[in-house]
Amino acid sequence: RRNCRGNPNCLVGIGEHVWLGEIDENSFHNIDDPNCERRKKNAFVGLTNLGATCYVNTFLQMWFLNLELRQALYLCPSACGDGLPKDTDYEPQTICEHLQYLFALLQNSKRRYIDPSGFVKALGLDTGQQQDAQEFSKLFMSLLEDTLSKQKNPDVRNIVQKQFCGEYAYVTVCNQCGRESKLVSKFYELELNIQGHKQLTDCITEFLKEEKLEGDNRYFCETCQSKQNATRKIRLLSLPCTLNLQLMRFVFDRQTGHKKKLNTYIGFSELLDMEPFMEQKNGVHVYELSAVLIHRGVSAYSGHYIAHVKDPQTGEWYKFNDEDIEKMEGKKLQLGIEEDLAEPSKSQSRKPKCGKGTHCSRNAYMLVYRLQAREKSLTVEVPAFLQELVERDNCKFEEWCNEMAEMRKQSVARGKIKHEEVKELYQRLPAEAGSPYDFISLEWLQKWLDESTPPKPIDNTACLCSHGKLHPDKISLMKRISEYVADFFYRRYGGGPRLNVKALCKDCVVERCRILRLKNQLNEDYKTVTNLLKMTVKGNDGFWVGKASLRSWRQLALEQLNEQDEDAEHSNGKMNGNAQNKDESNEEKREEEEELNFNEDIVCPHGDLCISENERRVVSKEAWEKLKQYFPKAPEFPNNKECCSQCKILEREGEENEALHKMMASEQKTSLQNLFHDKCRPCLGSWPQETDELYIVSQFFVEEWRKFVRRPTRCSPVSSVANSVLLCPHGGLMFTFASMTKEDSKHIALIWPSEWERIQKLFVVDHVIKITRTQAAGAGPESAHYTSEPQLCPECREGLLCQQQRDLREYTQATIYIHKVVDNKKVMKDAAPELNVSSSEAEEEREENKPEGEQDPDFNQANGGTKRQKLSHQSYITYQKQGIRRSTRHRKVRGEKALLVSANQTLKELKIQIMHAFSVAPFDQNLSLDGKILSDDTATLGSLGVIPESVILLKADEPIADYAAMDDVMQGERGGEGLALGCQ
Repeated sequence: RRNCRGNPNCLVGIGEHVWLGEIDENSFHNIDDPNCERRKKNAFVGLTNLGATCYVNTFLQMWFLNLELRQALYLCPSACGDGLPKDTDYEPQTICEHLQYLFALLQNSKRRYIDPSGFVKALGLDTGQQQDAQEFSKLFMSLLEDTLSKQKNPDVRNIVQKQFCGEYAYVTVCNQCGRESKLVSKFYELELNIQGHKQLTDCITEFLKEEKLEGDNRYFCETCQSKQNATRKIRLLSLPCTLNLQLMRFVFDRQTGHKKKLNTYIGFSELLDMEPFMEQKNGVHVYELSAVLIHRGVSAYSGHYIAHVKDPQTGEWYKFNDEDIEKMEGKKLQLGIEEDLAEPSKSQSRKPKCGKGTHCSRNAYMLVYRLQAREKSLTVEVPAFLQELVERDNCKFEEWCNEMAEMRKQSVARGKIKHEEVKELYQRLPAEAGSPYDFISLEWLQKWLDESTPPKPIDNTACLCSHGKLHPDKISLMKRISEYVADFFYRRYGGGPRLNVKALCKDCVVERCRILRLKNQLNEDYKTVTNLLKMTVKGNDGFWVGKASLRSWRQLALEQLNEQDEDAEHSNGKMNGNAQNKDESNEEKREEEEELNFNEDIVCPHGDLCISENERRVVSKEAWEKLKQYFPKAPEFPNNKECCSQCKILEREGEENEALHKMMASEQKTSLQNLFHDKCRPCLGSWPQETDELYIVSQFFVEEWRKFVRRPTRCSPVSSVANSVLLCPHGGLMFTFASMTKEDSKHIALIWPSEWERIQKLFVVDHVIKITRTQAAGAGPESAHYTSEPQLCPECREGLLCQQQRDLREYTQATIYIHKVVDNKKVMKDAAPELNVSSSEAEEEREENKPEGEQDPDFNQANGGTKRQKLSHQSYITYQKQGIRRSTRHRKVRGEKALLVSANQTLKELKIQIMHAFSVAPFDQNLSLDGKILSDDTATLGSLGVIPESVILLKADEPIADYAAMDDVMQGERGGEGLALGCQ
């Protein structure tokens, strides 16, 4: 039942099916029932996931159901404890106030879920990045304990220690004398290794197992006053009310340099007797399971966190999944569905069978046990000031619900009115034979029948021709409706113009028929012209036509007719002499149309016949007359017409100029042959003995001049030396003598006095720059004094250096090199020199790339030789543009890799790049630059002096055998950059 778009009488399938028949009220709006957002009776309140904050939500729900912690937090004094003005929004100022307000909303809010963004923002967490959940737990508990320690009420001040803090001792016993050394330490959670274990009790046993200290790891005994074999173990001294057991599922994989998740099953019971693990077995230490935190997913860097938490008041288990909270059936913990969500792997073992009161999981990363209590559970009441804030929020929620309900009600009322309107009008929409009718836009009719958007006034202007009537080609976009319905539409919605029975444009129909006849005639004329072009033209009866125009004349004519057909009010863009583009802003299309104008491809810039006969040919008079029918304004050139006289003059002048340029290039090359070939060049570092004066020109002038000499017909001649680029605005020299021997040598070219005389004759010299050597008679080269003319401008030179240093500190995406060191020596394997560089020059570049003070046995020869000095000064040309003497043709050697860095990135970020490139963990990396150790991970590369093309030495520490120790380091790094910084 699709609509026939080419038939203006077809009114089926335009959207009417939505309105015909009975309609459910809910279809008149797209607003969800606000009561769906209301908290159900005896249900818990969920928390919104702000992007990647599901791990925070799980801990908040778990801490909320710790009634002792909630009670203590409610006792904390608040800034709004005395009341808050009604017209003022409450904004918590401290972490305690945020947690207070959040817990009060979780307890008494009418919403199905609440937004924890204020709390998350106060911690400084990135909502788009998933942090280490276990590290978050540690850092937040530390922060909360520190915050509460300032409270006067001891029940508040000590709540974290009472609930979560236990004590164990590291006990070391000397095997020789039996002396026992004990170091007592507090803990808030026990971190249990799960590798190689199947049961929780096995993990706890390994945590407390005895360790032997032997060999290099022997213990220094204070009694024996010497290193002795010893044993070390952990003894549990006291346990907290709430025992947090961290299962170390996320470990560091040294091969990949990343964390990985251990998807192995661990079994645990609902009751845990810790009595066998205690040092003093004189108390009751039976714990019952109160929470299981789950990580869904196989990767350590992604996935989803949920929590199974037991309600301490009813003993029922709930699954907290952000906004959604599900009550478990029969007061039982059910983990089965969570274990089925992980991706299957061949290496994963089958799920072991679990007995009554026991569970097993491959996704649980934290188990929380509560000390089994005989007394009744605590009842926690929300303080009055917090309850007032909750009531305010509940009032806002009720207002929102009422507003949404009213909007739904209004939408339903409008929908019912529209429903009756459509049912009545659609039946009378078709125009009966012989009755008056109107044309109306199909697009507007569809919008009228669209329930989601109210129709706008009728607009038929897009369907009008240049005469203000209905264009015949727009009939397919229109529908013919009865005059009765049209009257209703224009009266109800307005708009226009109305297109009735007399609206169809007769002029456009006649023009359309004419164009159709021309299109049919075009095929016949194309065959005729093709046959006429095969005939040989005799005498002066022919006409010049461009070859490109002849190749495409049929296409040009067809496009011209199509344009007339599409829009008669615009003249044809390809009609000769009247080429215009419909859209003046479309520059590319206009240029394209101008290029395609028939026979204009043989018109010269002066409007006459072009001089190139390769681009045109002669056609017969009969062929030309046929073509003129389609292109009446095409330029006409009889075959006896002369070519453009101005173009001929320009062609002769061009030939003469080419000959002149060739002669100039030959003369200049002969006069300055050594400069052209870059041979026998003077050097400032080893001043030639035969002269006391050398002249300077810019290297740019020399390069441009060489281009002209090599290609005199394609490149413009160089007329001026243009030494002003080497001078400052005050006319002073921008370079010192020392810099011109080193980093600034790329900007200048040295000229012999004899060459300078020839340069002055061949070119216009704007400024003379000269270096003069003066020395006492019989004195050595060391006593020579060098002066420049003009002299150095110190102020501008200083400004140039400052700008160069600034550029070095503000680079982005620059290349540096990391060179791995083995036994404090760089592993060198020199690359072969390039073909266009001499071997000595290549050696010099390799010398430049070596760190200071390094001696390579291949380059022990002295640098005093004349030939060596000359080559070294040639290689100075390849320098880094900011003034650092380093070859741009840096050759990577074995053990070296290039990295793209920016000046504002930190050393820690660079270490992560190095970890991916060399498979060396950040904590195993020792980096140095020019003998300076790089150790501040928070410093930027720019502040550390790392510049483009720097070579940083990397020395890797020996691998750490203890994977748990590595994991601790990585956790410390992740936590440091996450919550700890935000909390401070």
